Amino acid sequence: MSEAQPFQSNVDQSELDDLNDRLARTRWTDQLPGVGWSHGVNGDYLKDMVEYWRTEYDWRTHEAWLNRVPQFTAVIDGQNLHFLHARSETSNAIPLLLLHGWPSTVADFLPLLPQLTDPERGPAFDVVAPSLPGFGFSGPTTEPGWDMKRIARMMAELMRSLGYSNYLVQGGDFGSLLGPEIGRIDADHVRGVHTNGLITLSAIDWTAEEPLEGLSEEEQGIVYAAASGWEERSGYAAIQSTRPQTLAHALNDSPAGLLAWDLEWFVDYDPAASRQTAIEWDAILTDVTTTWLTGTAGSSARLYKEAGDAFAAGSNSGVPTAVAKFPGDSSVRPLAELSHTIVRWTEYDRGGHFASLQAPDLLASDIRAFADSLG
Repeated sequence: MSEAQPFQSNVDQSELDDLNDRLARTRWTDQLPGVGWSHGVNGDYLKDMVEYWRTEYDWRTHEAWLNRVPQFTAVIDGQNLHFLHARSETSNAIPLLLLHGWPSTVADFLPLLPQLTDPERGPAFDVVAPSLPGFGFSGPTTEPGWDMKRIARMMAELMRSLGYSNYLVQGGDFGSLLGPEIGRIDADHVRGVHTNGLITLSAIDWTAEEPLEGLSEEEQGIVYAAASGWEERSGYAAIQSTRPQTLAHALNDSPAGLLAWDLEWFVDYDPAASRQTAIEWDAILTDVTTTWLTGTAGSSARLYKEAGDAFAAGSNSGVPTAVAKFPGDSSVRPLAELSHTIVRWTEYDRGGHFASLQAPDLLASDIRAFADSLG
């Protein structure tokens, strides 16, 4: 790892003016009457959100919020890496590596950081939150080969170089896959792994005579519902894991198109009918604007192709693992236990897949409780 350099975002106004101009000139497509969200992102919803983005959303406000957190860049394994480093005021803070997923950025953690670093709330943390390679201010990846293991080695090197000889890892979405992988390759230094949005469907052998043997009726129902839902919603992943470059040309040219593509995961359901806590538009638009301004729509999407078999169940590292399950998550404990040493499993009736935005208080308290249980 090269010497870390301080970083602050200071986007040139001409880039913001160009973004605003492109939004104003969006070429809208047609939409069948009465289909709602069943064919994908609803056009009326998208038009309203684009207009809000163009006329009301203020990037400078959110850029300033981000810049209040100490940020750095460094080069690890030939790749630029941007990361937040928010330290607690207490001397016995626990090092915590915080990992986002797709299509998120580190801005998702801004509501979470004050709760994690505050010693008055319980165990406090020194938080390291990297922009994954190919995402946001880390910039695009510059060569193929950034698979799960390589990213995990990068993260272990980051923590080692910062002087953290033992640390916790927390991750949601892709981070829930990357966190356990870091536990596998750096088990001597990872005290525990905390996850939300943990993927367990990949642990099922659907070729077996009874693939769901040992699961309760309720757990089997969760699995079948999740499998059916994934069949309906997995189009984005199929493209990103096979032909991401074709997609990249479109996403990098149209901010409205980029927003629609990201909404497929942020809001791929009728918001009025969802059990998940709604995500504020400003939070979504901060992620999308960061991706647009850094030109990382393509490089973040190709993570799915680079990651290869990352979604398959891995070996058990033996590292103590906690799972926080929020509405919308399809994690099933017996399946999780095939690949993880589960020592804590908590289910919540508020929040959602992007828990750091939808229920930061619950996520922070669950991380603290897990850290406290490890002693």
